[in-house]
Amino acid sequence: MRNILIVAGGVVAVAAIAAGAYFGTRPATTGTAPVAAVATPDSSALAAVQPGDHVLGDPKAPITVIEYASLTCSHCAQFHTHVLPEIKKKWIDTGKVKLVYRDFPLDQVAAKAAQIAECAGNDRYFGVLDIIFRGQPQWAASSDPLVELAKPLRIAGIGENEIKACLANEAMSNAVINDYKAGEQMGVNSTPTLFINGQLYRGSRSVEDLDGVFSKLAK
Repeated sequence: MRNILIVAGGVVAVAAIAAGAYFGTRPATTGTAPVAAVATPDSSALAAVQPGDHVLGDPKAPITVIEYASLTCSHCAQFHTHVLPEIKKKWIDTGKVKLVYRDFPLDQVAAKAAQIAECAGNDRYFGVLDIIFRGQPQWAASSDPLVELAKPLRIAGIGENEIKACLANEAMSNAVINDYKAGEQMGVNSTPTLFINGQLYRGSRSVEDLDGVFSKLAK
């Protein structure tokens, strides 16, 4: 689990990105118009699906898992590559659970990687997240992470020109900032953090842990 209180450099980086930002809705396309400011929902409202959220599974599934993660967080990568595939088969694909993914970047590299994922669009979003998390040990540890990240993203049809355009896109930057600020409002200070039907769960969770929680909620 990465804690934002001890990742000082990440706090400074994200704070710099978020300076003067507002909480708005996530854009539906990769256009260049900035996100329009809206009233900030209270924390209880944020525990439900928001307009523009990235949702994996049936939006009407009775159990809602909201995940806050950083793309440079190794525990988040472990969740996505080892735990989520099993949860997806048993709970998400059967219509019992939906996963809402929100960004909580702990450093500037994670913020930029999240911005690139936003540009993938809704249809490719979770596929691109999978590529990013599976390749994290290579690209995140390199001397030039974004250049290294660009290599596996070619598989998803995201080339150098698309990445450059994406990183210059204010709407995509705002979408990441909005997630981060919403997470702060909900009390998130480390990754991964899960909210399961509004209940807070900090840190990594095993398949068995989540099976137990979902089984109780599904009764």
